[in-house]
Amino acid sequence: MKLELFSSVLRQDLVFFDTHRTGDILSRLTVDVQDFKSSLKLCISQGIRSIAQILGCSVSLFFISPEMTGGMLLVVPAVIWIGAILGSLLRNISASAQAQAGKATLVSDQAVGSIRTVRAFAMEEDEYEMFSREVKESCHLNERLGLGIGLFQAGTNIFLNGLILGTLYVGGRLMATNQLSAGDLMAFLVATQTIQRSLAQLSLLFGHVMKGMAAGGRIFWLINLEPQMPITGGKKIPFHSMLGDVKFNNVTFSYPTRPQQKILENFSLHLAPGSTVAVVGSSGNGKSTIAALLERFYDVDDGSITIDDIDIRELDPTWLRGKAIGFINQEPILFAGTIMDNIRYGKQDATDQEVMEVAKLANADDFIKKFPDGYNTVVGERGVTISGGQKQRIAIARALIKNPSILLLDEATSALDAESEKIVQDALDRLTRGRTVLVIAHRLSTVRNADLIVVLSNGEIVEMGTHESLTQKKGLYWSLFWQQQLHESPRGSA
Repeated sequence: MKLELFSSVLRQDLVFFDTHRTGDILSRLTVDVQDFKSSLKLCISQGIRSIAQILGCSVSLFFISPEMTGGMLLVVPAVIWIGAILGSLLRNISASAQAQAGKATLVSDQAVGSIRTVRAFAMEEDEYEMFSREVKESCHLNERLGLGIGLFQAGTNIFLNGLILGTLYVGGRLMATNQLSAGDLMAFLVATQTIQRSLAQLSLLFGHVMKGMAAGGRIFWLINLEPQMPITGGKKIPFHSMLGDVKFNNVTFSYPTRPQQKILENFSLHLAPGSTVAVVGSSGNGKSTIAALLERFYDVDDGSITIDDIDIRELDPTWLRGKAIGFINQEPILFAGTIMDNIRYGKQDATDQEVMEVAKLANADDFIKKFPDGYNTVVGERGVTISGGQKQRIAIARALIKNPSILLLDEATSALDAESEKIVQDALDRLTRGRTVLVIAHRLSTVRNADLIVVLSNGEIVEMGTHESLTQKKGLYWSLFWQQQLHESPRGSA
């Protein structure tokens, strides 16, 4: 179940992760699966035995006294109906309690995963208070659930004991009229008590059943959730014939979580094979969205994106992301393994020699060899034990080891200091030759040598040209460029 659930999670569209919290997903993988397993085990081991006893004794009751059995059959269905209504209410409370447990998990996951930020802002007490609120709410819901289950079990016991008393009363009257012998009454009473004990055992399992059903509902909903965008399947362009000719054709797009806000509208752009095209503009104008659409993290609402005149929706997504496109963003994530493992993540069958070669191309080999363990150095969770410039160069090597025809650089140097930026930029300049490159840039000094610079404003292209032609026009690009120059000149002179 865990494997199927995790497989389904990995297949989901990015919009699923935009609308579902990490803590909730992890809660389903851990807490819900454990609850379902425990409930299923108890229900099978104890439930089948109790049901078998109930069925066997019920047949005996009918042969001993059809009259008293008929009276019981009139009462029991009504009680079962009432129990079903209560069970539905308790299932809702159980689902709410488990969802609240997911919220608490989210708070703890964020705090532990971002402990440096928490420590830097002295937010330990606030994080504790936030976690405390979520846990107390979870406690409140579980208390309500426990109270409901307790009342259900109490009502069940009252009914079952009433059943025994009713059997004695009715059986005594039948004995008084010679319709039933004392031996038959005792046999009926023993069978009734066996049923009573079995039903009492089932009532004790009721809480586990509610928890298991709520957990199972959340698990199987996610297992059966089909993504709109498949992970595999479609055309593949042979590497020897791939040109890397990319076209955005009248693309219109809104994020699924904000359908009323148009990020791009009738956007068209051509990236010629082997050219470097830079997209610039102020924040919030859709620059990173262009890279996300080319990676097919989302599908366009209207228009199309083609590679070598083939719509990317017809291409195999795994091949597109795993072979054709290399993606380097502003804050690359490294995994909690060795440097060798992180670079090889881009090509699982790469040899150690291949890893070292791309590390040299990415200007990473020198600093890696200075570590005591070299390429076997463990970088820590999310790469927290190495600097931003080192992390970025490892990410560049990881992207380049698969030798992609198209490179996406989403503000790849904007978070680095001047020295690290120069080292990383030198590596990028060398590695982009012969590839189709889309550069998303905020720092305009890094795109001066681009073959084409596209200026975005409110999701539309307002200017297009080389650095020289755009500065001569003295439009938006010229204004943005000189604003940055004025901002950076005091720092440079210092």
